[in-house]
Amino acid sequence: MTLETYLVGGAVRDSLLGLPITEKDYVVVGSSPAEMMSLGFKPVGKDFPVFLHPETKEEYALARTERKVGPGYRGFEIYAAKDVTLEDDLARRDLTINAMAFAPDGSLIDPYGGLADLENRVLRHVSASFVEDPIRVLRLGRFAARYKKMDFKVAPETLNLAQALRRAGELNVLVPERVWQETWKALGEDDPAEFFQVLRACGGLAILFPEIEALFGVPALIQHKHFMDSGMHALLALNNAARLSSLPEVRFAALVHSLGKSATPPDQWPNHKDYAELTEEKIKSLSDRYKIPKHVKEFAKIVALQHEHWNTATTPETILEFFDACDALRRSDRFANILVACEACFITHEYPDHSVFLLKVLQDLQERLKQVKPNLANAGKPLKNIYHQAKLDCLKQILKS
Repeated sequence: MTLETYLVGGAVRDSLLGLPITEKDYVVVGSSPAEMMSLGFKPVGKDFPVFLHPETKEEYALARTERKVGPGYRGFEIYAAKDVTLEDDLARRDLTINAMAFAPDGSLIDPYGGLADLENRVLRHVSASFVEDPIRVLRLGRFAARYKKMDFKVAPETLNLAQALRRAGELNVLVPERVWQETWKALGEDDPAEFFQVLRACGGLAILFPEIEALFGVPALIQHKHFMDSGMHALLALNNAARLSSLPEVRFAALVHSLGKSATPPDQWPNHKDYAELTEEKIKSLSDRYKIPKHVKEFAKIVALQHEHWNTATTPETILEFFDACDALRRSDRFANILVACEACFITHEYPDHSVFLLKVLQDLQERLKQVKPNLANAGKPLKNIYHQAKLDCLKQILKS
């Protein structure tokens, strides 16, 4: 028995763009679950028939169609039978650039104009059924973040459909874990700020991330001299973090570092007294809503509370206070990433190599404390106080040398 199989989706898209192919997905036309299993394929799909190849372990899915029967991205009725064609299967996909296939002989099958949209750098929906799945708004934003460097733009009519989906209330019923899953992926893309820009353009940011939306229109005086909209500053910090680090948790921390500015008294704007503590509360609320992993939440809270002390940590006293607040001595690897996130929050600063300086000071301090620690236990005073003074004395010596 020979299967009628086609390479589909991202592998086709990225191949045509000249990008590395990270995974391959196949569609099987004219077969059934029984036939697939008789050939040694292992079923793995819960919601629709997907199988793993017995040798390559690549995914093979039976061609299927979907019919909207309820709200949200789970409200679909799946039909997978031998009479479903390849074109039927491609029609259910979100964007034309994802709705192409390669036949076994290598020829391109492109019933919905995906190649033209690739060449014209357009992110366009396949059909009006785009509005049936709210996750597609998040995927649209994620692809915009991935391909902005290649000058891709969202088609105006596709943005209109995203706005219609938002007006229908579909974004309100998204499962929190799925929203965070897509957001986490978007934070790892080359231009993660574009993800939030697309959400804002269709009205989805106010629904999914009201804490971020609330920053827009709030003036701020950045570093006591730069007037800037707080929302734009958050996205600038995110872009800075993307330039400095590939870690999503670093980028997330930079994005949310000043959420509390929207909660300060408007009559005091552009000044925002005590906004760091307000930011901490908003990060907790956002994290609880989306069940954000604890290490990501705690990392973001530290950056929110400590980023303004990053460039003022220049004396033994201020450096020690900053180190202690960040638990730098015990968790030096995390501290290196905290420095990156803090640096990303600044538009300009007087010490372009300040993070490197602080890391070097930390390393020197750790080495000196190894020599000092054995003598502290018998000092006859509360150990915590003695250890603090020992750290301070070491820092004074380091900064003098």
